[in-house]
Amino acid sequence: MEKARISLNTTNFPPENNLPLVTVICLCYNQGAFVEEALFSVINQTYQVLELIVVDDASSDHSISVIQQFIQKHPHIHFISNEQNLGNCRAFNKALAYAKGKYIIDLAADDVLLDTRVEKQVNLFERLDATYGVIFTNAIYINEKSQVVSYHYPVDNQGHARRQIPAGDVYEAILRKYFICTPTMMMRKSVIDALGGYDANLSYEDFDFWVRSARIYKYSYLDEVLTLKRQVAGSLSTKFYQVRMNQLLASTLVVCRKAKALNRSPSEDEALASNVRYHLRQSFYTENFDLVWEYKKLLESVAKTDFITQVILFLSNFKIPVAWLYTLYRMARQKMNNFL
Repeated sequence: MEKARISLNTTNFPPENNLPLVTVICLCYNQGAFVEEALFSVINQTYQVLELIVVDDASSDHSISVIQQFIQKHPHIHFISNEQNLGNCRAFNKALAYAKGKYIIDLAADDVLLDTRVEKQVNLFERLDATYGVIFTNAIYINEKSQVVSYHYPVDNQGHARRQIPAGDVYEAILRKYFICTPTMMMRKSVIDALGGYDANLSYEDFDFWVRSARIYKYSYLDEVLTLKRQVAGSLSTKFYQVRMNQLLASTLVVCRKAKALNRSPSEDEALASNVRYHLRQSFYTENFDLVWEYKKLLESVAKTDFITQVILFLSNFKIPVAWLYTLYRMARQKMNNFL
């Protein structure tokens, strides 16, 4: 049976000048080198009507000791320590059950909130009507040494995104391309509750949340950098390139099938088809050949099979091992990007 050590402050939060409570759920798994900075970034916010719930998902490094030392100095923090690794979706849902905030932030323990982030997102949310369920922003990517790598959306001299960022009804845009930087989001708790939390059967949460929530609610974009997103070797995003037995690609297929059932127009089907083609290719490049054929079935239900896909399907019949070549290509592209 799943067990956890839970220390929760059950104090009722009185309204402060009628300001809404914001719950930050910080998920930690083997991020002992960064979790203290993430936690400090929460308690140092200019907006102080906050509830912080920290979940350690059975880390095997020194994460728990770092968190416990931090809590000794800041005892108002809630702490959940899982004895077994549950994965992001289930660990988040466990914390969500205790959350009291009107708004929720899902914070990875290696990311950093800039000090005005919560204040600015709450101010915007309180001006929006109830049709808006999510606010997201720009972000800066940093490396393991906290050095700036790049912007999520490239910016001009005034710090504004150089291109138009989709907002409002973003459902079709989300199907076509992953354009939102996940850790920048603030969500209405009522939205997550209505969806039943994250889908615990999936290996990752954001694409499924975007699809299901954007079908019902609008998204608002705040054109500021308010989060530092850390790029770490071996992070969850790098597992999209895992050769064979790729659970992230398998979860993406499940979400694409959900989207097919939610689609309402030919243009949405075409956006989904573009997404499916991309992940079909990824399945081939990473030698997940069984997934290639599953993506093919879904593609044929929404669009015609294009020439490139036909070539990939032909090659997949012979299970040609191309993962090594794809790895070389990605390494070369990364070096070129770093050079530029």
